[in-house]
Amino acid sequence: MVCDWTTQSRLWHLFIAPKVPHLKADSRRIPPCFPASCGRNRVFLMELTILGCRSGMPADGQASSGYLVTAGADTTLLLDCGPGVATALSGLCAFDALDAVLITHVHLDHCYDLLPIGKALLSAGLRYPVDGEPPQDDVRLARRIPLYVPAGARALLTQLAALFPVATVPALDRAFDLAFDVHEYDPGQPFAVGAAQVEPELLAHAAPNCGFRITSADGTLVYTGDTGRTDALRRLARDADLLLAECTLAAPDSGPHGHLCAEDAAEVAHRAGAGQLVLTHFSSADPGQLELFRDSAAALFAGPVHVATPYARFPIHQAREALQ
Repeated sequence: MVCDWTTQSRLWHLFIAPKVPHLKADSRRIPPCFPASCGRNRVFLMELTILGCRSGMPADGQASSGYLVTAGADTTLLLDCGPGVATALSGLCAFDALDAVLITHVHLDHCYDLLPIGKALLSAGLRYPVDGEPPQDDVRLARRIPLYVPAGARALLTQLAALFPVATVPALDRAFDLAFDVHEYDPGQPFAVGAAQVEPELLAHAAPNCGFRITSADGTLVYTGDTGRTDALRRLARDADLLLAECTLAAPDSGPHGHLCAEDAAEVAHRAGAGQLVLTHFSSADPGQLELFRDSAAALFAGPVHVATPYARFPIHQAREALQ
């Protein structure tokens, strides 16, 4: 069956928005960009929202790396959390509505805003210091947000939080044991978060970086994090419905740092048989350069090619089956 925009909007209000109560009111009024065809009367509940798409530090009003993924009606994941992502996320959903945060690697542009989010979560359970009372060094939240990080990241993040002590409320220095439930994942070892199955795969970058393959009943998303060219990425992206690929460089590079250009990302999407490609992690917001990236990728990959922009939404669905 073919759904026009009005039908899509009604489906959103009737079936999805009521099941996602943590979405801010404005977000619930705006239906996502569903595909034109909703085969077998299904409404697709897996979706990618871009929070930040810049490589390195925020620039031009755009945050660093951060992506919100919904899987089913009740699973919300944050992929990476660079500078500026906390602000972008706060416009869409409450921090405590996250079911998990997944970090590809511990370069600052992919993880720094974990600290602001952690402190915000703690603040909700703290009282303002009162004269004569001892400093509050603990807080009991309804739940801690699962945080999945590479091996060794727990100690590094704890050190980060300790750099900014709050002597009158020392509980604020404990984001990574009071606000987050930290798990150090192993490459190649899958784990489940709600309706999603997550497979981390070690790729090629200056810091150990795992791409993520996230699968739900409605589709599969693969996110590269930061990586250079590697056969492991093609294996990870095999038959993905959507490949979210970094596109830092203007031309192919085989140096030690590990990044992709548009042609690299398109080649992976083509060889892996991906359904669609979303380019991200840009060093510039120049429209001409971004259009060149899109055109370069489209010359090598026959599927839809998109350029990530803040708050853009992309449905993730099993196109090979859903449109029948």
